[in-house]
Amino acid sequence: MKRLYKILFYVVLAIILLVGIALIFPTWTSKIEGENSISELKQVEINGTHHELMIRGHDKHNPIIIFVHGGPGVSEIPYVTKYQKQLENNFTIVHYDQRASGKSYHFGEDYANLSTDLLVDDLLALTDYIATRFNQKKVILAGHSFGTYIGIQAAERAPEKYEAYIGIGQMSDIQESEWDGLQFTISQAASSGNSDDLEYLQGLTDKVKSGQMLTPRKYVRKYGGAARLIDENADLEKGFWFGPEYNLLDRIRYNQGVSFVQAPLIGQAIKEPLPTIVTKLELPVYFIMGQYDYMTSAQSAKTYLDQLDADHKEFITFEQSAHYPHFEEKEKFSKWITDTFAR
Repeated sequence: MKRLYKILFYVVLAIILLVGIALIFPTWTSKIEGENSISELKQVEINGTHHELMIRGHDKHNPIIIFVHGGPGVSEIPYVTKYQKQLENNFTIVHYDQRASGKSYHFGEDYANLSTDLLVDDLLALTDYIATRFNQKKVILAGHSFGTYIGIQAAERAPEKYEAYIGIGQMSDIQESEWDGLQFTISQAASSGNSDDLEYLQGLTDKVKSGQMLTPRKYVRKYGGAARLIDENADLEKGFWFGPEYNLLDRIRYNQGVSFVQAPLIGQAIKEPLPTIVTKLELPVYFIMGQYDYMTSAQSAKTYLDQLDADHKEFITFEQSAHYPHFEEKEKFSKWITDTFAR
């Protein structure tokens, strides 16, 4: 019996040690070889708080793209490197975890004043930092999903900082978009003969149509309105457990951040839909939408772009994709952005 207790003691001790190592294990991003290359993962103080930045590219003199992640709170740093290798040849790619999100969530920090307006301020300050550091007058700004709510407002407020604005999975009027999503899931549930799903989704009609709730993402994903050519949730989990950019403590931060930021930020976006607050942009505008996107409805995004006052605007459809066209059809996206912006 004493021998068994001794074995159990050492097993428990080993588990504690492994968990401790996983919590504090150093993080990094894989090295890119080359005299002018950059591949760094670091914390930088931006607008009064530390933000996690991942910057990668084969030549620091290339044009810069700042990507604004969605969610809210859903960092793409843990897994995005598998989708941007081609882009790194011709661009310097900047990802950052937004305030209170992912590795930028800091225990004990007061986030009572968190708002979409503050996140726009952060993005503008980050843009200044990047442009100054790399000695470039303008950068390319790309938002994804909820990141488009932040990105397009930054582009409106300071068009002189950006060469262009790219909205990937662009948000628009949330109530209209969510209604499209619900209609899609209802039609798919009916086509598949899933009476339980059909009954449940039909029961949400009044709440979704009035803006009281979003179409449940579980069903949008189930019926192919989120991703069709990739498994984004599996990518994220793999990045958490096996990627070098996040350790166990970072995953805990990530979960804390998501649980904190989503309700207030989504609530603000519902009350202040983009078509009512951003009506004109003084720079080139591109919406990149997956044909099957029902997380942010492609149809609603097209309506918004048609109404938007801009000297140059394009709506580009990726026919095989849903909400992640830049990942689902990464070769097509890389070719498009390289042909459009690479020097």
